[in-house]
Amino acid sequence: MLTLDRFEEASEKVREVIQETKLIYSPSYSDATGNRVWFKPENMQRTGAYKVRGAYYKISTLTDEERARGLITASAGNHAQGVAYAAQRYGARATIVMPTSTPLIKVERTRAYGADVVLAGEVYDEACDQARAMAAEQGLTFIHPFNDPCVATGQGTIAMEIVQELPLVEYILVPIGGGGLATGVSTLAKLLNPSIKVIGVEPAGAACLRASLDAGKVVKLDRVNTIADGTAVLEPGDELFPYLQQNLDDVICVEDDELIVAYLDMVENHKIVVENSGLLTVAALNHLPFTGKRVVSILSGGNMDVITMSSVVQRGLIMRDRIFTVSVLLPDRPGELVRVANIVAENRGNVIRLDHNQFVCANRNDAVELRLTIEAFGTEHKEHIVSALKADGLETTIIRTQL
Repeated sequence: MLTLDRFEEASEKVREVIQETKLIYSPSYSDATGNRVWFKPENMQRTGAYKVRGAYYKISTLTDEERARGLITASAGNHAQGVAYAAQRYGARATIVMPTSTPLIKVERTRAYGADVVLAGEVYDEACDQARAMAAEQGLTFIHPFNDPCVATGQGTIAMEIVQELPLVEYILVPIGGGGLATGVSTLAKLLNPSIKVIGVEPAGAACLRASLDAGKVVKLDRVNTIADGTAVLEPGDELFPYLQQNLDDVICVEDDELIVAYLDMVENHKIVVENSGLLTVAALNHLPFTGKRVVSILSGGNMDVITMSSVVQRGLIMRDRIFTVSVLLPDRPGELVRVANIVAENRGNVIRLDHNQFVCANRNDAVELRLTIEAFGTEHKEHIVSALKADGLETTIIRTQL
């Protein structure tokens, strides 16, 4: 299936439905990493993710009878929307089985494309088992989100566009869940130019491909634990594994905390919203063991609910020391609160929360506790504010921030 002719056919076909996602040069990440970095913004794709490519191409290859039976798939969200949209274009009925942990925005958007949504299982793999059972019981045509060479061919059209726009690209970073996107991109990139290096990126809490490559065979993890819900997969596709073994040059695993910081960077420096799975390749830029190369980082999707956005931003600010909390012990007498506030203000800090506890000591004249959550410019500014408080004779301790 994964031949140059098929990739060319798929590229022509997906043009019927995709948005043009031109490369975006990143001055900030280029300066930070010493490489020339571009983003492939599939988060701006129709349905908010690259998945529409593989779904649409796969459905286009089905017979009229297969489409008429109705389509079914399992997905944590992005493939769901891709299948729902593609099915709508072909006038086919679609049923999507989604894990119960799927963000509400992905569920609602899938329904908005006319699909029936069934919530089942805590992770993708359990939802997939349910979808396969329903396909067998109801005679529906199953569309696998990744373990299908045809779907992977559709996803790989991204590589065609990258090479056409940046012929001298040297490295492509691609997120990995089940391996469909990585299979398509790495295989086509090697067909177009064998010197292009393709690096897969997994969340450390769901590194099923890394485990499989180390073992030399497909390995199923016991559990996954990551905020990158779109790549929270227990095992890579067995039909794709040989391609991944052959065409991927490396796999990088990143921690969830790195995704949180990457989200903050993308919002502030590029004004781009990227979901956690799509941020894998952004976080991986800091792990590259080279400089001076042309690197393209694929941002696979941007479907993120507002509650998650809020949580990630808050945690990112805390991790960057842009928000911190101190406990200050001071005598319970008039003017002490003003004294502390003046010190913070004079050192350009901004108090965003204040808690005054008079009962921290039995003797209130000895000490009461003042907890201040302060906005700062970063670690150096935070340390400057804390030093100023201590220099004024205040017993000051940095404590965990609770927002």
